[in-house]
Amino acid sequence: MDVSTVVAIGKEAMKITMLLSMPLLIVSLIAGLVVSIFQAVTQVQEMTLTFIPKIIATAVALVFLAPWMTKLMVNYVVQLYSSIPMLVK
Repeated sequence: MDVSTVVAIGKEAMKITMLLSMPLLIVSLIAGLVVSIFQAVTQVQEMTLTFIPKIIATAVALVFLAPWMTKLMVNYVVQLYSSIPMLVK
């Protein structure tokens, strides 16, 4: 196994990690932005108000995205494990 193979495997792992994390982070960001705008408009400055909507939004997004995320992870692991014999040469 040479350096370019290791770099390619690492690059693909980082790409999968970004694809898995970005939808949840974007949903959390949007929920936080909406709550912040609501707090600014109503002048309610409660610190704990931001956590519950973000947790709920992230959980809902996770429920809807879980099949896609699982499929993506399983495909990557199957591809990685099936390429082991070629990498060990």
